[in-house]
Amino acid sequence: MAKALVGYRVASDPRLMLETVELRRRVRDLEFLVERLQLENDRLREDLRQPDAVAAGVPTIAG
Repeated sequence: MAKALVGYRVASDPRLMLETVELRRRVRDLEFLVERLQLENDRLREDLRQPDAVAAGVPTIAG
């Protein structure tokens, strides 16, 4: 938690500034990944709700 707060203070240490920039970039990348995975999950969930048009036309042993 303390390192997360460093970004809100004026940091004179270049290493801390670089670490803050890298952490913010990583957080942004992870947020993008979460959003992409949520959209993909929603799409897959929607696909499961729709009837399978290919399987509906295939005769089974019983019928």
